[in-house]
Amino acid sequence: MSTIAAPKVPSSLSAYGQARSTISGSPLTPDEVRKTDAYWQACNYLSMGMIYLLDNPLLREPLKPEHIKNRLLGHWGSSPGLSFIYVHLNRLIKKLDLDMIFLAGPGHGAPGVLGPGYLEGTYSEVYPEKSESAEGLREFFKQFSFPGGIGSHCTPETPGSIHEGGELGYVLSHACGAAFDNPDLIVAAVVGDGESETGPLATSWHINKFLSPKRDGAVLPILHLNGYKINNPTLLARASHEELGSLLSGYGWTPHFVEGSDHESMHQAMAATVEHCVNEIRNHQQAARAQNVMTRPRWPMIVLRSPKGWTAPEEVEGHRLEGSWRAHQVPLPKVKKDPEQFKIFEAWMRSKHPEELFDKDGRLVAELRELAPKGTRRMSANPHTNGGRLKKALSLPDFRQYGVKLPKPGQSRAENTRPLGVFLRDVMKMNMINFRVFGPDENTSNKLDAIYEVSKKFWIEEYFPEDQDGGELASDGRVIEMLSEHTLEGMLEGYLLTGRHGFLSTYESFIHVIDSMFNQHAKWLEICNHLSWRDSIASLNLLITSTVWRQDHNGFTHQDPGFLDVVVNKSANVTRVYLPPDVNSLLSVANHCLSSQNYVNVIVCDKQMHLQYMDMQAAVIHCTKGIGIWDWASNDEGGEPDVVMASAGDIPTQEALAATALLRHEFADLKIRFVNVIDLFKMQPSSEHPHGLSDSDFDSLFTKDKPVIFNFHGYPWLIHRLAYRRHNHDNMHVRGYKEKGNINTPLELAINNNIDRFSLAMDVIDRVPRLQQIGAHAKDRFLNRQIECRNYAHEYGVDEPDAAAWVWPY
Repeated sequence: MSTIAAPKVPSSLSAYGQARSTISGSPLTPDEVRKTDAYWQACNYLSMGMIYLLDNPLLREPLKPEHIKNRLLGHWGSSPGLSFIYVHLNRLIKKLDLDMIFLAGPGHGAPGVLGPGYLEGTYSEVYPEKSESAEGLREFFKQFSFPGGIGSHCTPETPGSIHEGGELGYVLSHACGAAFDNPDLIVAAVVGDGESETGPLATSWHINKFLSPKRDGAVLPILHLNGYKINNPTLLARASHEELGSLLSGYGWTPHFVEGSDHESMHQAMAATVEHCVNEIRNHQQAARAQNVMTRPRWPMIVLRSPKGWTAPEEVEGHRLEGSWRAHQVPLPKVKKDPEQFKIFEAWMRSKHPEELFDKDGRLVAELRELAPKGTRRMSANPHTNGGRLKKALSLPDFRQYGVKLPKPGQSRAENTRPLGVFLRDVMKMNMINFRVFGPDENTSNKLDAIYEVSKKFWIEEYFPEDQDGGELASDGRVIEMLSEHTLEGMLEGYLLTGRHGFLSTYESFIHVIDSMFNQHAKWLEICNHLSWRDSIASLNLLITSTVWRQDHNGFTHQDPGFLDVVVNKSANVTRVYLPPDVNSLLSVANHCLSSQNYVNVIVCDKQMHLQYMDMQAAVIHCTKGIGIWDWASNDEGGEPDVVMASAGDIPTQEALAATALLRHEFADLKIRFVNVIDLFKMQPSSEHPHGLSDSDFDSLFTKDKPVIFNFHGYPWLIHRLAYRRHNHDNMHVRGYKEKGNINTPLELAINNNIDRFSLAMDVIDRVPRLQQIGAHAKDRFLNRQIECRNYAHEYGVDEPDAAAWVWPY
């Protein structure tokens, strides 16, 4: 086979020439090399066709400019390497009957994955109009990066994909989640060398510390060094062998290098290396399962160094093309209008010899079709990549049995999340192969530590004697804790996408770390809702705790409730936000969320001691409605209210109730309606969100013309954003977090942001017309008490006892 001359770069880093590999051997016969290379060239031909061709898909007539797409979009650079890997994995799947899936980390590498999926028949089975024929191939080419078609990532429309790669950095964490509790599965995860420069990817190399060789499947990382990003070299591609090998070994992997561009020797080297790695994986697993040897393996991985845009023309217009950043996107961007580029392009496409690769009907020739696995052994048809087909509903205990009893509303206190931990403990106990709990070193801090009674934190590293004293570590643990929200979120998503269930809790201020990961998953779910062949997966459940209003020692850095604003940006079809104010409502919400599918459920509830408001029956009814009047806190029944006091969130609810009590003490004839909101999207019209209230129901609760004082957990403008179309919006006055905080007591922090009882009571006086005339003395007393409470906090470091111990007085 011919190879192009290598550019002048240090030979040890060159992607050119005969293969150099850690693993020696030539396992392929000459005929196997020929067929493997032909199959790979068929994949490359399809990648080119997707980027360039609108018609004449098999070049069975002279190529004309009108056969070329008007807009050339897509990325060629990583695609040949991806399909090269895919073809070699297929050989091992077929030889060893492997259960394997493929995750493509390089963001725009879809052509290198779509091509193999089409050639092995899956794409045509899912989309019959893209049949294995000349006409079907034309439709397959046309759809790519074309209006009404598909994008240039491995989007949900791609059979066999659970990882879009639209945002870089999550391929290994997704792969790890997919491997959890799947003992026979191997997840091949291709890491792009551009992707390897991201923070989430760098941290996710540590997934090897969380994979049990006894219980889990394996992840085979393949670091694809093709040398360039859009127009810059990649860092790892310019690191020396010694440095790169030391880096990967230091992370705990056993790296095996395959480098070069010569087709024949690269096929032999890759075949030998992939087979070696799979055997190494099996040996580790067999030792753990048969011999009960439970130590952390140094799992194998592959470093593949190949030219950027492999097999593209060597040079165009005096510039290096193959092996340079110019091959990253569309290598020949002026094909349609430039006769010289058109000529080069046609020669390049015909060099793949499509007439030898496809039969007269336009289908891959029979001898090459035989190289692909069959049925569900095809990576594009593996059921783990359509996890809803494998999903089994959770067995859930009766959440009502975990609640707290209370004689009267607003009289007793409890830690809101601790009973949830007991509930999750029993959920885990009843679902020991398909449910996991994730958290960044905070499950104990978040009062969920009851789960350790049935499953410890997974730990397969070294142990110290002191770890036995409350460390809660075990080599068979199912709780995953790591101080990286990125990696945990990716693991949970991978677990859900392959048909299982999970729960993640984290501090409110640091949920922002995964803002963009949440965005990507929500977008994935939204597209899946429009794909009939994608079965529904379990919802992504996020408990946001250690919230803004209880940061007594962390201060300003830990005060940020803005994740809710991010969630509201996403599709109403997939987002849900709940703010349960007490234990029983939290349990009801959690039970509902764990039973749901195809949503991102965000639950906001603090872990500290809080007043309890609803017995279990009342909580279930209130959560079912999502919003409602608390009769016990209202005194307007039988007439019109003078003011509506509303709340969403635990501390805001407490302060709104305290304000209500102050006002009723000062103004016995003041009619107050108290409305509590648990389901945040009830504030939106039903036309905008499926949980939204109708205008008539909203008006019934909030009136059409009375002042509404709304005490909100988050930034106040979010409520205005949700309710701006409502009839009474102009009378709605929202209090919430305003970036006014530091090392404060709870009440002082509330005062700083005007969500405290005194500010709210004064707001009512300012907005109820008749109180504006008679309320001056009461308002002055409220202001005096507010000043006293602030001064007390600054002198004694705690809240004034009467204010801190406040309970509902009626």
